[in-house]
Amino acid sequence: MRFDPREIGEVLEMLLFRELDIRAVTLSVNTLPAMRPTAAETVEALGELLEPYLRRLRPAVEKVASRLGVKIVTVRLAVSPVSILLEPLGDAASAVEIAVFLDKLAEKYGVDFVGGFSAFVHAGVSRGDRALIEGLVDGLNKTGRVAGFLNAASTMTGINLEAVRRAAELVLGLKPHAAARFAVTANLPEDVPFMPGAYHGLGLPDALINVAVSGPGVIEAVVRSLPDADVRTLHDAMKRAAFKITRLGELVGREVARELGVPFGAVDLSVAPSPKVGDSVAAVLEAMGLPRVGAPGSVFALALFTDAVKKGGAVASSTIGGLSGAFIPVSEDAVMASAAAEGAVTLDTLKAMAAVCNTGLDMVGIPAEAGPDVVAAVIADVMALAVHLDKPLGVRLVPIPGGRPGEFYDLGGLYGKVAVVDVSRYGKIPLVSRGGTAPPGVERLKKG
Repeated sequence: MRFDPREIGEVLEMLLFRELDIRAVTLSVNTLPAMRPTAAETVEALGELLEPYLRRLRPAVEKVASRLGVKIVTVRLAVSPVSILLEPLGDAASAVEIAVFLDKLAEKYGVDFVGGFSAFVHAGVSRGDRALIEGLVDGLNKTGRVAGFLNAASTMTGINLEAVRRAAELVLGLKPHAAARFAVTANLPEDVPFMPGAYHGLGLPDALINVAVSGPGVIEAVVRSLPDADVRTLHDAMKRAAFKITRLGELVGREVARELGVPFGAVDLSVAPSPKVGDSVAAVLEAMGLPRVGAPGSVFALALFTDAVKKGGAVASSTIGGLSGAFIPVSEDAVMASAAAEGAVTLDTLKAMAAVCNTGLDMVGIPAEAGPDVVAAVIADVMALAVHLDKPLGVRLVPIPGGRPGEFYDLGGLYGKVAVVDVSRYGKIPLVSRGGTAPPGVERLKKG
C-alpha cells in the first residue's frame, strides 16, 4: 500500500486539526479450545490461551501509534461467544465467573473492553445460551469492561420474539454503565471491532486484528468548506475524505497485526463520533443543511453521508468488514444528544434513520420504569427493519432510574451523556407476549 506525499500531508492535517483518530484496534481470538467441564478449569484454560496475546497487545498498539503519530483511542479484545463455552457447564454462576475473570484479565493487561459475552438466539435457545442469558445481568453489572449481545433475529431465520422479550427484561435489569455494554442485535457479522458487537466468529482463524476508524470532524470540515455545492459534489467530497480515513485505518491495522504476528482482518468503515466537540456525525448532517438533526431531510442527509463513506472506504481497502456505514449513537455524539434532549430526535426519528445507517437505536436513554412490553416492542421494530432490509442493526438502550424525557445522565468517557427520550404512551403491548418466531421475509428466498 503506497502513499504519495500530498496524501500524507492531508492525513497529517486531519490528525493535527480535525480530531482524526483510530477508534479501536481489536484483537479477535478463538477461545473455543478453552472449553472444559468445569468453570474453574475453563477460566484457567482461558488465561493460558489469552495471556500470550495480551502481554504483547498494548505494547504493540502503542509502538505503532508512536511510530505513525496516530492516536489510537481504545485497545479491545474479542473472544468466541461465551455461550459456546457454557454448553458443557450450563449454569448462570459459571457465566458470571467467566465474565469476572475476563474483566480482571483485561484490567491486568490494559485492555479497554472485552467483547463476546454473547449468544446467538435468533432461531432458538440452547443450554449454553440459556446459561449466558441467566447470568448476563450479574455478569455485566459486576464488571466494567465486559461487553456482549444477544443476536435475536436474522434475515435467514426471522425474529425470535421470545428472545426479544427476554432481552427487554435483561435491559431493564442492567445498571446504566452495564447497559452501555449490551445490545440486542440482528444479522451481526463476524468481524465487528466495535463494542458491544465484537466477537470471534466461527469462520475466522485463531487470531486476527480488526480496526475501527473515526473521523467525523474531518468530514464535517470538508462539508463546511462547500456551502454552495450541489449534493453530488458534496457526496464526492465526503467520499474522498472517507477514502483517506480508511487508508489510515488499514495502515494501522496491518502494522499492529505485523507486530503481533497475526493476520490482519478488516477495517470497519463506520465513522464513529465521540462526545468531544468537533467529533460528531450529527454535526456533519447539520453542516449539510439541516437546521437540526432530526428535522425533515435527516434520513436523506444520513443516506447521502453513509453512501459516501461506504464508497470511499471500499475503494481504499480490499479488507472491508464489520458494520461499515455511519454510527448515530445518541449519547456518544454531543450534538445528537442535545437534539434528543430537545425532542428534535425521537425514537421514531432514530428508527427511520436506522433504515439507512448501521446502528439502529444506539445509546438511547429510557426511563428505567418503562415496562418490558414497551422495551420489547421497540427492540422488535428494529429487528424487523434489519430482517426485511437484510442488514445488521442493533438496539442499545440505557435505563435511567427516575429518568424523565429531556434529562441527561452522565456516563463519562466515550459514552458521554445519555439523553432520556420518551418511550411510549402505552404501558401494555400484548403483541410481544405472543411468543414464537416470526418467519423470515421473502428476502430469504433471494439467497438461494
